[in-house]
Amino acid sequence: MQVKKYLLKCLHRLQKGPGYTYKELLVWYCDNTNTHGPKRIICEGPKKKAMWFVLTLLFASIVFWQWGVFIRTYLSWEVSVSLSVGFKTMDFPAVTICNASPFQYSKVRHLLKDLDQLMEAVLERIVASEPAHANATKALNFTIWNHTPLVLIDERNPHHPVVLDLFADHHNDSASSSPAPRRTCNAQECKVAMRLCCLNGTVCTFRNFTSATQAVTEWYTLQATNIFSQVPTQELVKMGYPGEQLILACLFGAEPCSYRNFTSLFHPDYGNCYTFNWGMTEKALPSANPGVEFGLKLILDLGQEDYVPFLTSTAGARLLLHEQRSYPFVKDEGIYAMSGTETSIGVLVDKLERKGKPYSQCTANGSDVPIQNLYRDHNTTYSIQACIRSCFQDHMIHNCSCGHYLYPLPPGEKYCNSHDFPDWVYCYSELRRSLGQRETCIRMCKESCNDTQYKMTISMADWPSEASEDWIFHVLSQERDQSTNITLSRKGIVKLNIYFQEFNYRTIEESAANNIVWLLSNLGGQFGFWMGGSVLCLIEFAEIAIDFLWITVIKLVAFSKSLRQRRAQARYAGPPPTVAELVEAHTNFAFQPDTAPHGPKPGAYPDEQTLPIPGTPPPNYDSLRLQPLDVIESDSEGDPI
Repeated sequence: MQVKKYLLKCLHRLQKGPGYTYKELLVWYCDNTNTHGPKRIICEGPKKKAMWFVLTLLFASIVFWQWGVFIRTYLSWEVSVSLSVGFKTMDFPAVTICNASPFQYSKVRHLLKDLDQLMEAVLERIVASEPAHANATKALNFTIWNHTPLVLIDERNPHHPVVLDLFADHHNDSASSSPAPRRTCNAQECKVAMRLCCLNGTVCTFRNFTSATQAVTEWYTLQATNIFSQVPTQELVKMGYPGEQLILACLFGAEPCSYRNFTSLFHPDYGNCYTFNWGMTEKALPSANPGVEFGLKLILDLGQEDYVPFLTSTAGARLLLHEQRSYPFVKDEGIYAMSGTETSIGVLVDKLERKGKPYSQCTANGSDVPIQNLYRDHNTTYSIQACIRSCFQDHMIHNCSCGHYLYPLPPGEKYCNSHDFPDWVYCYSELRRSLGQRETCIRMCKESCNDTQYKMTISMADWPSEASEDWIFHVLSQERDQSTNITLSRKGIVKLNIYFQEFNYRTIEESAANNIVWLLSNLGGQFGFWMGGSVLCLIEFAEIAIDFLWITVIKLVAFSKSLRQRRAQARYAGPPPTVAELVEAHTNFAFQPDTAPHGPKPGAYPDEQTLPIPGTPPPNYDSLRLQPLDVIESDSEGDPI
């Protein structure tokens, strides 16, 4: 009952609002608002009213336009970048080192025997002025050659180039190739290309190269990949350089270390790689002080004499500095250290902190990226490099039905090889050149919100010097081979010094360029400058809007009520029955109301006859009349609202 009483009083208060018409409401608002301008519209003369009306409308339009500009700027989610410099003791970065040659040639020679013989024959055909004899090519295994051969393209006639098969005089597997018994063009006129075919050789394309060196290197790497993809990873690890052979000496600060302090990782491009201070099972090591004496010092034996001749044309050590628990992408982000030198690497740290959604599409841990991270088996953190390579491998499996040897495999899939997947090279080449594939992977992968980058300053010097190389090589040979003879040479030795240049680190942090305080300040400033308003003026405007809505509701209710009344009156042909007729009809069931027209018809009564006396009017029952709300319950009764 109390709630009903309260609601009735609220309804009564609303009915006694500032006015019952829109005009009255507008006049009341202009007379009582705190906003400058509307008051002058109703208080001044006709000319000034028009002037103030135009000014008020103009300034209100400017305010709304400025509000739209500021709101659109706020919703653009722009960021500002701040750079701060700090000083503290920092964790030493993880250091991954690899040999430039992934395998020892003495251990993979049996796998590459046929390929090496074929490679020598190819080089002889390309370099020699006269073709090789038939007996020299009969012993070659052309099974590898059939899948992806190298060809010569005679471009002396650019409109009609001629494709010449290098071994067409002894082994012709394509009707489209012309025999090449003799070299009739020089290196500038003939270019070496790789022929890629699918669907049993019915669809072919050529991958051109500007240099024969690039062509044979790419071709050999592709064929070697085809061979190594069929060898188990455990066997490939045994064919690489072991840690005790690669790492001759290690010193971190004042503490000695060895290959046992490194974590082994097999990389398809560089074989066995070793990571120091990776932080997988142990706590990251801090650096006591900046400077060379407090960094990591290494002496590496590259064993260059056992490099795979056609697979590796670069001699040196490949190294990368990265965060703890992050996968080292040595091929894309690493640097080379040249053999026979002492390479000093001074490190500066940059920390990047990006704003997340809605300011950017960065991800904290990769959980919101729709790509399966194939590097998660290494228990490493998310990186955009891992995402892009996982995306490429996913497209490779979807389009070519097999995975590439250079990337991890999802469960249940197989690596590509020419025996099980004859068309994989053509498919891989097309996918590699596909711009749509790259754009798709870049669009789906996201940057990491927090990242640490190591800026390196590199300097090199010959090591050891001519005056000291004799005793240094004697000592190192004794430690490695227990031999009194020198078994090492300058060509296979690298010395590394990795250290912090200083403990100053830079933090590059993104922050919101336009926050909510900025937005409210600008909105209020524009409203106050152009119209002299404030938040209270906005509340007044909201109040008048509610009153407008309430008047509209009242008018709609009144219109609906009058419409119902008109429909009810339309049911009767004449006037409604009197109270006496209703009572008589209720008590006397034989009563028939007078259906004759109540109005007199013209000529119905002669002039000499007296008009009928009208009946007694119905009583006036005041008790049946509905009283208004203010009579039923006045404002003075009850609690004030």
